[in-house]
Amino acid sequence: MRIAMWSGPRNLSTAMMYSFGARPDFAVVDEPFYAAYLAQTGLDHPMGDAIIASQPTDPAQVVDQLLGPIPDGKPHFYQKHMSQHMIPGIPRDWITDVVNVFLIRHPSRVAASFSAKYENPTLPEIGFTQQVDLYDQLNAAGARPVVIDSHDIREDPETMLRRLCDVIGLEWDPAMLSWPAGGHKSDGVWAAHWYGSVHASTGFAGPEGPLPDLDGPRADLARAAMPSYEVLRALAI
Repeated sequence: MRIAMWSGPRNLSTAMMYSFGARPDFAVVDEPFYAAYLAQTGLDHPMGDAIIASQPTDPAQVVDQLLGPIPDGKPHFYQKHMSQHMIPGIPRDWITDVVNVFLIRHPSRVAASFSAKYENPTLPEIGFTQQVDLYDQLNAAGARPVVIDSHDIREDPETMLRRLCDVIGLEWDPAMLSWPAGGHKSDGVWAAHWYGSVHASTGFAGPEGPLPDLDGPRADLARAAMPSYEVLRALAI
């Protein structure tokens, strides 16, 4: 099984990669289109030069890796993707060949968390509209994409991960509930900037508190993302 997990930034995506990476039957890959995205957009991201040097910038080569032999001879392959990376010029035709899951989070939480690490994020940079576009593409192709909310995972990790495994036809493994502190061998080079809290973790954080109070551009960003989030939230398992 090849799972493409479509997320946006600051959305439990690394913890989910660690969860699947803790299974002995899974290889994982961390944001394989990141370098191609930066090369095509010219965006100035933290550690951008190191990211471009660390991965293929040709998206066709990335697709070949995603659909080719699974690393380490494992039977299953978990692919952590950022939906905002799927700009024009990054092929999408391959996504019908994998199991697709959409990991969503309330826009207010994303806007608060991402803006603390990245100055003045825009709607295209947080991935909500692209998640809906990808979902619609899969739906139109007759696929059965799955949606799961990070809030629900943090409320009850075992229940939600069991439910996810059941929906996609994967046997449950309790190894998914914990992982060693310090990161995963498949972390991208950008982990040094972004993954501090999850590197200190050995499992999913507890339930989230109240939504953050936002004002100014962060509030505007969250409002702009809400329609896309609400579309997918209504479809969540």
